[in-house]
Amino acid sequence: MADQGPMLQPSEICNAVFSACEDKAELPFAKMLVLGILAGLYIGFGGLFATVALAGADAVPFGLSQVVAGVVFSLGLALVILAGAELFTGNTLMIGPVAAGRLPAGRAARALAIVYLSNFVGAALLAVIALLSGLHEAGDGAVGRAAVNLADTKTSKSFWTVLASGVLANMLVCLGVWLAYAGQSVTQKVIGLMLPIAAFVAAGFEHSIANMYLLTYAFLVQSTVETAPTLLAASAIGANLLPATIGNILGGALIALSYQAVYGQPKRG
Repeated sequence: MADQGPMLQPSEICNAVFSACEDKAELPFAKMLVLGILAGLYIGFGGLFATVALAGADAVPFGLSQVVAGVVFSLGLALVILAGAELFTGNTLMIGPVAAGRLPAGRAARALAIVYLSNFVGAALLAVIALLSGLHEAGDGAVGRAAVNLADTKTSKSFWTVLASGVLANMLVCLGVWLAYAGQSVTQKVIGLMLPIAAFVAAGFEHSIANMYLLTYAFLVQSTVETAPTLLAASAIGANLLPATIGNILGGALIALSYQAVYGQPKRG
């Protein structure tokens, strides 16, 4: 596809993102719900792709396998941006127009809450469908083992480690969204978002919506994995998601407020 024009400049990106955030917060409940479920599914597809990439990667150098997993995981945000969906972590950028007086805080909080819960529905739904598809049996069970080992690593971290990791994860996710808005063509948007997403996955940072899929899927398939390191309890999922979510909000706020301070504009019209 031919380029549609030069990429936007930083001030133009800021206005485009904040305007989009205002529009997102004003979506009707039903549309927000459906688009939130789709985003949970889409990010789940990225997690599914990354899990397959990690399956049987024991013979591959750690850094290389992580980078490959990160690159393929970027499918999730590409689907959200290009196909259209409402993703909680990216939508934390709403904090920017709230600070600029362009969006009421209550409206932004309502939108974020609806999208967060609907993202969970979509991610959990994909985990159930993936289980029923027998994906965990692929590679003589390598996919199932990779999913359980990844979940064990995530749920073994302390509250503060996950929180700090969540901050870094969503800084990169929001930068991926930011760069995607800079692009004027599909190619520009995909290239813009890919490296930040690959970086957060490769580093093992904690993304609450991705973890909704990854941990739920591991919980469902762990009984099929004979070498599962420990039994993953449902409470462990919540113990990871709480600090990851807080960290994601803080990371999104850091990006949004920084650019608002430099390029923020008053309320439209």
